[in-house]
Amino acid sequence: MGSLKSNWGFSLIFILSLFFIGCSQTESEPNFKTEQGYALGTTYTIKYEIENDSVSLKPQIEAVFDTVNKSMSTYLPTSDISAINRGDTTVVVDKYFVEVFMKAKEVWRKTGGFFDPTIGALANAWGFGPEMAIDHMEAHEVDSLLQLTGFNKVFMSEGHTVVKKNKDIYLDFNALAKGYTIDLIGRMFDEHGVDNYLIELGGEILTRGNSKKTNKIKNWVVAIDSPVQDNEQRVLIAKVQLKDKAMATSGNYRKFRVDKETGEHYVHIINPLTGYPQKSNVLSVSVVAKTCMVADAYATALMVMPLDKAKELLKETPEIEAYMISADRDGDLVEYKTKGFQELLIE
Repeated sequence: MGSLKSNWGFSLIFILSLFFIGCSQTESEPNFKTEQGYALGTTYTIKYEIENDSVSLKPQIEAVFDTVNKSMSTYLPTSDISAINRGDTTVVVDKYFVEVFMKAKEVWRKTGGFFDPTIGALANAWGFGPEMAIDHMEAHEVDSLLQLTGFNKVFMSEGHTVVKKNKDIYLDFNALAKGYTIDLIGRMFDEHGVDNYLIELGGEILTRGNSKKTNKIKNWVVAIDSPVQDNEQRVLIAKVQLKDKAMATSGNYRKFRVDKETGEHYVHIINPLTGYPQKSNVLSVSVVAKTCMVADAYATALMVMPLDKAKELLKETPEIEAYMISADRDGDLVEYKTKGFQELLIE
């Protein structure tokens, strides 16, 4: 979307490969429960404090996954979005779809179209969606698919049906729906009175409260992988301390498609303004925000934007903080951090 990030059905990348520091469950902390599993094409790890350790909220967690899939998964033929993409104009979408749609429209406006959920037809054609890819994409084919791109061509009616100017426009909310799913699980925890938790899904996270209840309160801490990895030893580039915040990362250095005949590499982020997979020296972008949906969407948009425009957007959008890693002409890593993100880093 706005570029395409992760697709449900793919084995999700860990552009932001996390591990949790100081938040693992120990014998002295039996009240922190861990749930793990597979959902939305990736793995999840959720840690939360609960008074009765024999009680599990995993059924409620899985119910959230089921709700989002039925509403917005392009990999589920029976989902609402799949029906809409097939041209069904009678589908009345649920409140979750509406919330994601409206946030996507907001980010689309703020980013000048660099974030765009109508990227779906192009994503499929380039081989990053559930539909069949087009081999040897020609310029005229890209131009034709660009006619199906543009969130200004899609509207939400008062009756919560989706109106498309062209029936072949293909909506793809994958670049923010995963973050939204995390937010929904967080809301469910809040409703159940869970004060301390960390939700991780495909490398994106939402935190609430603290990681330990000891004499010394500790925030949740996660490590960010360097985009340049040693084959034998994991290389970390930063550690971030979070409390009541979400973080999402987008990147193009691990997930790509290779043309079997030409050997050319296509990164997994598509520029909705050009129609082509983005080739950029920006290796990854981590965004911190109040909600994971917002962090998810802006992490995707910032990856596809020119660096100067990305920095300008960050100055104009105080609700997000970002950490961008790029490579200079010599291949050396160059970092850019907003002031707010710098304050979250642990030296």
